[in-house]
Amino acid sequence: MPSRRHLVRLLAGLLALGPLGTALAAPAAAPGPLRIGVAPHSSARVILEMYQPLRLHLEQALQRPVDIVTAPDFTEYARRAMAQQYDIAITTGHQARLLQTDARYLPLLTYKADFKAVAVVAADSRYREPRDLAGTSVVGLSRSSLVTLWGEHWAFRNAIPNLTMRYVSASDSTGQLVIKGECAAAYMSLANYQNLPAAVRDQTRILAESLPMTGRTYLLNERHARSQAAISDALWSFAQTPEAKAYFARYKLGGYRALEPRELVAMEPYANEVRNELKAR
Repeated sequence: MPSRRHLVRLLAGLLALGPLGTALAAPAAAPGPLRIGVAPHSSARVILEMYQPLRLHLEQALQRPVDIVTAPDFTEYARRAMAQQYDIAITTGHQARLLQTDARYLPLLTYKADFKAVAVVAADSRYREPRDLAGTSVVGLSRSSLVTLWGEHWAFRNAIPNLTMRYVSASDSTGQLVIKGECAAAYMSLANYQNLPAAVRDQTRILAESLPMTGRTYLLNERHARSQAAISDALWSFAQTPEAKAYFARYKLGGYRALEPRELVAMEPYANEVRNELKAR
């Protein structure tokens, strides 16, 4: 007959197993999809295509589902990122700075290629100097995009009068608007300009170009801080794959690089404009 001490230990063990004293522990819940939010620098279709190789690599490396998501415009993207809707955020340096300071995201890496903004006009247009745009309309992405903010600063510095600013949802269409004469100029990133279809790019030219700025930056939501090393390792290992090298070459990104110390601090003036835009809405 079992001793009293043995019965007490047996009863305690059964109680510890939970309801019905089942001897099989419930399986751990599988982690939900890792949500990668990509700023809407192109159409949703193009973004999903661009980041498909990364998605597949991270799924394999991290052994969990990965979703690529975006937003209708840069302002809405910033709002969703600030609301912690993304596990990894990929956005240009000014929003990266905002997410770092105001939403505690952790910067991971950026691209080697310089990020520049350009003002593009039709190749056969009369627009040769900034002042030639007086009284015309210019197209850019939403108010919170870095290329649009640069363009507005550029227009202000050059004292271009009576310039009307219009916004479109994706850079894919801005080149078409220029060559169709529906706007005098368009602001876009140099990378997006270089990736326009040749038939469109050949009918345009660059009127102005910015100095290099911090481009698309990968940031990790602080709630995943414990997984930062694993996620960083997965990103850097992706950079060594044939798929990543083809992606870097196609979009002229040059590969990944670490951020320089205080690099994002230089983006604070642009970050503050996004901060003010979010407060105004």
